[in-house]
Amino acid sequence: MMLITISEMSAMPETRKLKLKAGNWGASFKGKKEEMVTNLQFYFHDTLSGKNPSAIRVAEPIDKSKSSLTLFGVIMMADDPLTETANPKSKIVGRAQGLYGSSCQQELGLMMAMTFSFMDGPYNGSSFVLLGKNSALNPFREMPIVGGTGLFRMARGYAIAKTHWFDPITGDAIVGYNVTLLHSTISFI
Repeated sequence: MMLITISEMSAMPETRKLKLKAGNWGASFKGKKEEMVTNLQFYFHDTLSGKNPSAIRVAEPIDKSKSSLTLFGVIMMADDPLTETANPKSKIVGRAQGLYGSSCQQELGLMMAMTFSFMDGPYNGSSFVLLGKNSALNPFREMPIVGGTGLFRMARGYAIAKTHWFDPITGDAIVGYNVTLLHSTISFI
């Protein structure tokens, strides 16, 4: 089955570009079998510090001494803005809402369960779900997309994350995301 999927994806250069475009951060293409291929590039702003953090700790281990290096057992709830550029004051295109928790004892590995909802351009009202491990200290991380709504109905694909900026004292971070989605062309929006 994997070989079939790879051969179908290698046929993507034969696709034609549609007129769905959202600034500099998204474009859609018609794929085979009535599927669209959408590529999104945006920035995720995870702020743990200050008066109005976008992510807060909701659970932690009782014995914190066993999780000090990797934060194993810590769970965060997030409502993080997604912007068009790395500048926190740039245009907000959506929000990443959900939770992430430190699920690894040997590295800083986060289990992420988040919905990325968009509020800009043709993707307004559409979302996709990311569910998987984020090895946060690796330069590039690949995570699976497991579903979607609106224009991204029946989405599957992957997200490549790269940390753009990180403050080790506060834990605040700006992460660039490049997402490739395969999804249905049928939409009820």
